[in-house]
Amino acid sequence: MYHSWLDHWDERRARRGEQWKRPADFVLDADLAFADAAPAEDLDAFCDLAAQALADPDYFPAPVWDERQFQRQDDWLTFPSDITTDVEENNRVWAGITESGSLDHALVIFHHWNASRRNDRIARFFAKRGITVVEIAMPYHFERSRPASHYADFMLSPNLGRTIQSIRQAVCDGRKLILWLKRQGYRKISVLGMSLGAWVAGLTAAHEEAVSKASLFLGAGSLADMVWTGRATRAIRESLEPTIALSDLRRAWAPLDLSHYAGRLARPGLDLQLVLARRDTVVLPTLSQQFLQKLEAAGVRVKHVALNCGHYSLALPPYSLIAGLNLRRFLQAPGP
Repeated sequence: MYHSWLDHWDERRARRGEQWKRPADFVLDADLAFADAAPAEDLDAFCDLAAQALADPDYFPAPVWDERQFQRQDDWLTFPSDITTDVEENNRVWAGITESGSLDHALVIFHHWNASRRNDRIARFFAKRGITVVEIAMPYHFERSRPASHYADFMLSPNLGRTIQSIRQAVCDGRKLILWLKRQGYRKISVLGMSLGAWVAGLTAAHEEAVSKASLFLGAGSLADMVWTGRATRAIRESLEPTIALSDLRRAWAPLDLSHYAGRLARPGLDLQLVLARRDTVVLPTLSQQFLQKLEAAGVRVKHVALNCGHYSLALPPYSLIAGLNLRRFLQAPGP
């Protein structure tokens, strides 16, 4: 009976904000994802460009250091994104900093899609335990929101190119923030990603060797499969389905599929943790398990926790407590 109530709670939570999620036009916009490539006139050409990007080790480029770009005031850090979009507000990155008083360890948090606030309780919890927490705003969220938008529809949408651009921008912003933290003298850098933020955190860890620990909450490998099957992305699927098959969406969004970076995530200097929900209707458990199997097959040292709750009810006790304690043990354990 309790789990039935839990499932209903998750469903009620999933309905929040649904009135704003309407089907939109299917658009390629390849120039947003592959700025230096020749125009893609059709889906096959787009998928060819995606395959080239997947094979390019510098598709998620490292930032060039320029200390003058960073502005710190009290508990806030801002800097320009290295990827410029047509939304001015989105081109400046904001990050809230909760200091621990130590330069031993910093944790960068990438929040979930359509987050309405930062994770102050998590930040205070870890700061009291010697880990400085930096909560970065992902594209089109918080201070970076598109004017008059009701949710972050530009970050994840049926516009294939803009979605790739947004995730790529989030990863590049994360790498730039991590470079700043290293320049401040932090000895260890960890990343924590939640839901869509898990994809960003995973891609960041795969491409940024300064990351020594990555904890991915409620994520999986294929972003295409998550959007196609997930409870929170039904409007996007409705927009895509008349024009594109799931197999083609996988090809188009191949650069965003964490499974393709399993070899990078197996590097010797990285520890990886997955926290999954067995009753998840947003990121289906089958997708998370497939991702876990691919990681293990690639030799990734992965610690995983599977809790008997849903995507949203992970925030409820006792699941939030169990997940938090596992995260604490993971972050405080000796490094690889």
